[in-house]
Amino acid sequence: MPPIDDLGFVHKFVPARATVSHPVTLLLLHGTGGDENDLLPLGSELWPSAALLSVRGKVSENGMSRFFRRFAEGAFDVEDLKFRTDELAQFIAAASARYDFPIRRLIAVGYSNGANIAASLILLHPHYLTAAVLFRAMVPFPPDIVRDFRHLSIFLSAADQDPIVSQSQPQELAAIFESGGADVTLSWHRGGHELAPDDIEVAKRWLSEDRVRKRVAA
Repeated sequence: MPPIDDLGFVHKFVPARATVSHPVTLLLLHGTGGDENDLLPLGSELWPSAALLSVRGKVSENGMSRFFRRFAEGAFDVEDLKFRTDELAQFIAAASARYDFPIRRLIAVGYSNGANIAASLILLHPHYLTAAVLFRAMVPFPPDIVRDFRHLSIFLSAADQDPIVSQSQPQELAAIFESGGADVTLSWHRGGHELAPDDIEVAKRWLSEDRVRKRVAA
């Protein structure tokens, strides 16, 4: 299926199986240098019956696609990040209408840069998601206000030897989400910044838990 370049973002949409009633949709957000193809296999593995909405970041950094600008590793251009987050929220609304999926069944799955804009989306527009799986996320910015996250289930996968994301970052992010009432699970992987099979396996188990499925189905 070729990528689609309207609705504001280059993206791919893979419908759920026709036999699945009330499917969930996974919003797939790649890391630096990725594109709309990178996380399609991950999405299919995490929730085989889900529809997949995979998005390409609009910012180029030395030819590599990203979702927002940065000044250096870990130093985000927060103004640009918030602007790009608002763009992403507008895209989700348009894609929901175009592809006929309910936002209340939308789960963000992000890795690295994609996880960071997903975290920003939660902080600024939490009503656009019902759950999130964030691999190697950082605190995108200190929120001015903590919104109501009580409808959200959030899985954070961090690594104890990550050279990019310090251990304090996912802990602080989890605390922010919990302060807004979110159901948060913080899982630690023994390794570095790259995704590993155990990351994916733990995330799959979390997505299959009754409390997560009930929130998505509510």
